[in-house]
Amino acid sequence: MLLKTFGWSFAVTAIGLVAAVFYGGWTGFGVVAILSILEISLSFDNAVVNAGILKKMNAFWQKIFLTVGVLIAVFGMRLVFPVVIVAISAQLNPIDAVDLALTDKDQYQQYVTDAHPAIAAFGGMFLLMIFLDFIFEDRDIKWLAWLERPLAKLGKVDMLSVCIALIVLLISSMTFAAHAHQHGGTHVDKAETVLLAGIAGLITYLAVGGLSSYFEDKLEEEEEREHEAEEQAKRSGKQQSAVLLAGKAAFFMFLYLEVLDASFSFDGVIGAFAITNDIVLMALGLGIGAMYVRSLTVYLVRQGTLDDYVYLEHGAHYAIGALAVILLVTIQYEINEVITGLVGVVLIAASFWSSVRRNKRLAEAEGSTEGSGKAEVSSGV
Repeated sequence: MLLKTFGWSFAVTAIGLVAAVFYGGWTGFGVVAILSILEISLSFDNAVVNAGILKKMNAFWQKIFLTVGVLIAVFGMRLVFPVVIVAISAQLNPIDAVDLALTDKDQYQQYVTDAHPAIAAFGGMFLLMIFLDFIFEDRDIKWLAWLERPLAKLGKVDMLSVCIALIVLLISSMTFAAHAHQHGGTHVDKAETVLLAGIAGLITYLAVGGLSSYFEDKLEEEEEREHEAEEQAKRSGKQQSAVLLAGKAAFFMFLYLEVLDASFSFDGVIGAFAITNDIVLMALGLGIGAMYVRSLTVYLVRQGTLDDYVYLEHGAHYAIGALAVILLVTIQYEINEVITGLVGVVLIAASFWSSVRRNKRLAEAEGSTEGSGKAEVSSGV
């Protein structure tokens, strides 16, 4: 079961890591490994959401999402999108950006370094909004309750996350952007660039969130109509046109999943810029991670166990928040790639360990309850 589900992911991992060694030596191997782990950890909640929706779809639409969808996710978002970001930021033709990245790494590195303040501001705001919207939502399950409980109460204030993000952007433009790091170790004033790029990142997040909400509403409408049609068919004793309704609902599910998948892909791609500017290593690492997300989605659908490690989603979002802060700091200061990657890995590992301990406590409590129940029965007899 495990090999059947994760077989392609294992194969892609082996090929990707070998390619990383040939391309960038053991440093490249380490960067690709960290990027893969980061992508998997950041997209775990994506796999959970995908699995929750996919299990409602028939086998045909599941196959469409897991084939066409993964092609879009891997080749579209993980390979093309990083090049587009660099091309726009450095004002280059996308083809020229790819050519430079492969043939003249020094020149490409200069373009990327000079464009980094804009990339960092855009990505920092996008990631920060993901983190803030998560942390301000009142959730039944809380990992760091002492922190999340009061923040959930603050989250009842409308548009609080947007206000905080804009304040952070303003402070960043007045501090880090005033002495932005450029190629050659020089520092220039990039306040205006950081402000514009940060606002663009905020708008992008709101637009993607709006589209996701739109498709989610459409999906709910289709499900309600299908339920009403089923009830009406039962009352009249007629055969209903279930295929058409199921097809429309599944189509909206597919569109919703694609938009949602794209929105989750943003954090991995943007976060990768905090670790490396090399698009080859970035593509290898994110591609491996995307394959595991696909396999994990299939595994969760087949096994039906989505809630075993309840704190992983929290850990992933804390990692997103940490990456957002790191990106904004790197506008002025350089931070080692390994340190950046390990921050996310440590947070994910901590949330995983907390989940394991929680499951153990629940199992022990359930065992003790059953034991006391049996003792009461035997004593009564």
